[in-house]
Amino acid sequence: MSEKPGVVVTGVSGRMGQMLVRELQKSDRLALVGAVERAGHDWVGRDLGTCMGGTEIGVTVTDDALEAFSKAQAVIDFTSPAATVAFAELAAQARAVHVIGTTGLDAEDLKKIHVAGRHAVIVRAGNMSLGVNLLTKVTRQVAAALDEDWDIEIVEAHHNQKVDAPSGTALMLGEAAAEGRGVALEAVSDRGRDGITGKRKRGDIGFHAIRGGDVVGEHEVIFAAAGERIMIKHIASDRALFARGALKAALWGQDKAPGEYDMLDVLGLND
Repeated sequence: MSEKPGVVVTGVSGRMGQMLVRELQKSDRLALVGAVERAGHDWVGRDLGTCMGGTEIGVTVTDDALEAFSKAQAVIDFTSPAATVAFAELAAQARAVHVIGTTGLDAEDLKKIHVAGRHAVIVRAGNMSLGVNLLTKVTRQVAAALDEDWDIEIVEAHHNQKVDAPSGTALMLGEAAAEGRGVALEAVSDRGRDGITGKRKRGDIGFHAIRGGDVVGEHEVIFAAAGERIMIKHIASDRALFARGALKAALWGQDKAPGEYDMLDVLGLND
């Protein structure tokens, strides 16, 4: 094993994949040891550095995830739900820390990831930024302090290439608000207002998604009551902050027991 924990990046040709590679190359605490892409991708079999428009770096892109994971201490994964579920099983076999930033995971996906977490460390978060995770904690606290006379609405904005809505971060904030109120999010989530919907149902948590341009990510939680509103907002202007958070999670997980963790654990913010 190298002196620095080795990291494999999955979906390496994507926007986040390349950002992760750049941040790893600057890291003095982690080493890039592998890069994974889907079978048939034109980067497979080529040096990652040249694929990204630079010089060779000695890391060849592969479609054999298990082989790559077996040589690493961590896997950082911002891909698709189906790919992430498959990677979770392979990372568990390799006993590598699996950092998951993939969004759009459904209940069945999460069940399969939970099984993998019995054998390896999994750090999963809808958002890897310090600011968003602080916002999540504050949202839970405010929701716990206010009763259902306060309506909760979550508004998020992202670039026009994002394929899922609401964003994973918006759902994370919704979960925090629901936990604060002691209810299940599925029972109070309101995501589809169109036409004559009738008045707002007391206790619901509303979601709204904006898509346009190159917006990196904006999330606002609104608590609205008669005569007053509380509005808490986070704006991300640089995608690198998500990559830096993921690297922090990969390093944090190195000495932890198998199980599922989130960024609040990594940042020491869980109660």
